[in-house]
Amino acid sequence: MKHSVVAIIAIAFLLLPPFLVARWASQAAERLETASAEESDEPQVGIASAANAQYCTPRLRKVLRRVLQSCGLVGAAAGRGCQPADVKSVATMSGSDFNELFLPMQKRGGIVQYEKGSGELDAPDGTMINDLFADRRGASYFFVVSRASPEGNPESNRELSRERAESVLTHLQAKFNDPDLASRVGLLWLGEEFAQLDPSFCDWKRSGEDSACATEDLNRSAFITWIDCTL
Repeated sequence: MKHSVVAIIAIAFLLLPPFLVARWASQAAERLETASAEESDEPQVGIASAANAQYCTPRLRKVLRRVLQSCGLVGAAAGRGCQPADVKSVATMSGSDFNELFLPMQKRGGIVQYEKGSGELDAPDGTMINDLFADRRGASYFFVVSRASPEGNPESNRELSRERAESVLTHLQAKFNDPDLASRVGLLWLGEEFAQLDPSFCDWKRSGEDSACATEDLNRSAFITWIDCTL
């Protein structure tokens, strides 16, 4: 009898590991299946106060999350910024499609226009930046997307667009006493190489003269807006 009990216990111990492995594998498969479903089926869009649900599309949120992660606002050095090559690889879309994502932000954002070859802000520029930044409404991230028109070599225009993006950040730092500013403001400088604005953006709020809305005028600029979507 004693030997029978020992044999039964031994068999149970031999069977236990395969059973556990099978159970763990089953649970892992269930988690993977759930994660895959979550990846493929976008959840209900989370939005900040006063945001428009149609504005925060799954496609927009996906691009913005990738930009935030790659350009320094999430999981990296805050305020690092993205260059044209970075944005191209992060956005994984054409320039026109990238611009199209921001069309619903017309009433929320604005276009700061610069003089040719300049990265300096004038009084109307500063006023627009102040007004739009102060109108936060509970949003978490403020995007600055700067450009240059193709009036020089790509390297110079890339650096010029960087100066324009950084001029907005410098202005905000001087105007607003916000210790979290570096983690709220995302900088993307596109130079002349990606996502040039077309004349349809003349209808946006702009700091430049009404007559200064040729394509080259629009792209001597920095597009600024709060992002109302919860990412």
